[in-house]
Amino acid sequence: MAAASSASAILKAAAAVSSPSPSPARLRPSAAPFPGQKVLSFRSSKQQRFISPALTLSAKPFSCRAQAAPTDSNSTKVQELYAYEINERDRGSPAYLRLSQKSVNSLGDLVPFSNKVYTGDLKKRAGITAGICILIKNEPEKKGDRYEAIYSFYFGDYGHIAVQGAYLTYEDTYLAVTGGSGVFEGVSGQVKLQQIIFPFKLFYTFYLKGIPDLPAELIVQPVPPAIEVEPTPAAKNCEPGATLPNFTN
Repeated sequence: MAAASSASAILKAAAAVSSPSPSPARLRPSAAPFPGQKVLSFRSSKQQRFISPALTLSAKPFSCRAQAAPTDSNSTKVQELYAYEINERDRGSPAYLRLSQKSVNSLGDLVPFSNKVYTGDLKKRAGITAGICILIKNEPEKKGDRYEAIYSFYFGDYGHIAVQGAYLTYEDTYLAVTGGSGVFEGVSGQVKLQQIIFPFKLFYTFYLKGIPDLPAELIVQPVPPAIEVEPTPAAKNCEPGATLPNFTN
């Protein structure tokens, strides 16, 4: 009996393997296999949606900010600002520190300084300069020196402009505008330094970029640089109306 049962089981298994696969219709259950279990339908219909509205892609156009062309005209607009730096010999400036300990100007000597600044039309006291020059080379054949200068121009409530670069005592030079504060925040550009009387009278032309339009009080028609030019008496005396607001002293 046991042998007959085993043979019967083997025959049933072989028949199951050789029989064709059931059609998809046979796989669709007609009723829930277990009590309380729902049957899922795989039929597609217009009423059934399988993509959540939250995942629906928007058809609105987009742009990449990093690749978009700049629209801020301030980044390329150049504004000119004029100023006079005048040493009126009342600030103890400049101070010459001979760190080289040599009798002639030599590499490493330091020159801290602070002078008065006037608007380009010489009608208003604007503030002061404050900085330091490091002597790089004495050039006797040119009757002057080459310095590396780091200093700032202070314009009262309007803020300040920082500059750095070569300062040659025997010819005009350009320095880089490295930054600023107040209305000059984010500024870049350069400034032309014109020697009138070294080191007592200098004229500056700033070429400024990256900032909004400057106040009209700062944009004035300059007095052409010359040895004889002087600030107006009202500006020298810092009379009301002849200074920038809260000018730096």
